Amino acid sequence: MIWRLLPFEHNRAAMNMAIDEAVCEGVAGQRSPPTIRFYGWTPSAVSIGCFQNILDEVDVEECRRQGVDVVRRRTGGGTVFHDQAGEVTYSVIAPEPEMGRDILASYRRVCGWVIDALSDQGITAEFSPINDIIVNGRKVSGCAQTRRRGVFLQHGTVLHSLDAGRMFALLRVDREKLAQKGLGSAEERVTSLSELCGCTRDELLSSLRQAFLRGKEHFSGDLTSYERDRALELARSRYGNREWTFSR
Repeated sequence: MIWRLLPFEHNRAAMNMAIDEAVCEGVAGQRSPPTIRFYGWTPSAVSIGCFQNILDEVDVEECRRQGVDVVRRRTGGGTVFHDQAGEVTYSVIAPEPEMGRDILASYRRVCGWVIDALSDQGITAEFSPINDIIVNGRKVSGCAQTRRRGVFLQHGTVLHSLDAGRMFALLRVDREKLAQKGLGSAEERVTSLSELCGCTRDELLSSLRQAFLRGKEHFSGDLTSYERDRALELARSRYGNREWTFSR
């Protein structure tokens, strides 16, 4: 199987999620190859899982005040703050047989690529089922997954730098859950590459590309005109649509 690597680019939240879906549609119709993409968010954004109640999870008014996008993903999982300057996000899109039907095994496989990239930066990380990567007990990466029409999609974040105060001003944190885990504050749950090793984001991105592509036949390519047009349509009709965002 030959994989396509898309160039790194920043987009608004709605477009980022629309590109993932457009590529999934292309793979389902055998018009697009299996694809790996790394990307950023401009402006910063909060994404919520497809089953979450937005008002329970996000301070929507604070997001509006700070100019932070809010978007609902197609994948499940929890709420994520995507800092414009502080993270690298990845997506892996492929025919489901390529990644296997075992959900936990596929999470472990893709998270293993992230762990390999962190190892290249001198960081020892471990997979924490079902979808986290931790270093010294603190989360540095999380991800979510969906499978539709025979297509596998996993996307996730790797924290390069972290403004924890801003993150948790935008998210509504379950204090009771934190207490059950023996944590006094949400900030104790997370860490970042800047704190752990001081590498630049470009260095992190280079390590991620190498680790994700290791052992794979691949080429560097762009979105097709169909994928780009479909993504623009989906960004307007779904991911940028208030009805979709506030559907729960």
